[in-house]
Amino acid sequence: MLKQYETVFIMTPVLSDDQMKEAVKKFENILRDKGAEIVHQENWGLKRLEYQIQKKSTGFYQLFEFKAGPNVVDELELQYRRDEKIMRFLTVALDKDAIAYAEKRRTHKFGQKKENKPEPVFEYKPEPKFEAKFEPIVDIIEDIDLEQIKENKEE
Repeated sequence: MLKQYETVFIMTPVLSDDQMKEAVKKFENILRDKGAEIVHQENWGLKRLEYQIQKKSTGFYQLFEFKAGPNVVDELELQYRRDEKIMRFLTVALDKDAIAYAEKRRTHKFGQKKENKPEPVFEYKPEPKFEAKFEPIVDIIEDIDLEQIKENKEE
């Protein structure tokens, strides 16, 4: 019975672009030659490592999702160990929840903007602290007696 697996491997950062693609193609061919069906693959590019591996602080990440028997995984991991370009690798068998999550991740491409944005639950609109009412200045001027102001200044 075929199981679905996911494998991530980290290649040394000293590889050229062509060497990196060649290494990825090599492992892709190993999977296909052993009868595995590659469901999905992603190149995550050059990423910073949490800790140094072989005195290197970065590495090229590559992910494969595939359906195969357990003997294929053993052969793939043996080839990872033999290849000096591979610094680390991890292969896991996916259960039904992980398969559903992987499908969702592939279709939605996390990190990209979605067209159907949900409306915000709360939109902040500051309320004015007070509301001032101004009377027209013409009404105020009519109430002032100019003669009375002149008399006050003269005194």
